[in-house]
Amino acid sequence: MAGTAGNLSARADPEHFWITASGLPKGRLEENDFLLVRIADGAVVERTRAEQSPSAETAIHATLYGLFPDTGACLHGHSVAACLATARTPAKGKGLRLPPLEMLKGFDVWEHRPKAELALFENHVDVTRIARDVRARFRRAPPKISALLVRDHGPTVWGRTLQTAYNRFEVLDFLLTYLARR
Repeated sequence: MAGTAGNLSARADPEHFWITASGLPKGRLEENDFLLVRIADGAVVERTRAEQSPSAETAIHATLYGLFPDTGACLHGHSVAACLATARTPAKGKGLRLPPLEMLKGFDVWEHRPKAELALFENHVDVTRIARDVRARFRRAPPKISALLVRDHGPTVWGRTLQTAYNRFEVLDFLLTYLARR
């Protein structure tokens, strides 16, 4: 992850998750660089340093943990490929068709020549608005793959374990890079 961009979280228990504090370089995180957050309302319930503030995307993480109780970790990042992929989609588009590559197996999509779409959301300065959009859409129809993309911003992936989420993040980056280079 470039600079201080992105955020990482992992479920602590059924009601809480740990998330990276805002403004930290992700390649040099330490144990006390995480805040404990309540899933129900996104409130910080524990921090190791008074000056720590939660990541701007905390509301999105809380929404995903609330909607998908088996989620153990969420990862959000920024990439040139993700921004290029959204730049090539129609304005106000709701999804991005992913290439039917075998890499989709990383999201447990096992069909031959699968048709998979990545949920696409509009970017807003107020990230809680994005979280509300995610909640509304995914309550109606859960996504086929456990990932979403915010236009001109970046992807968020989730999985049962931290390793699963990490693998999916790399798979999605591969797929978005492929789209960006076509």
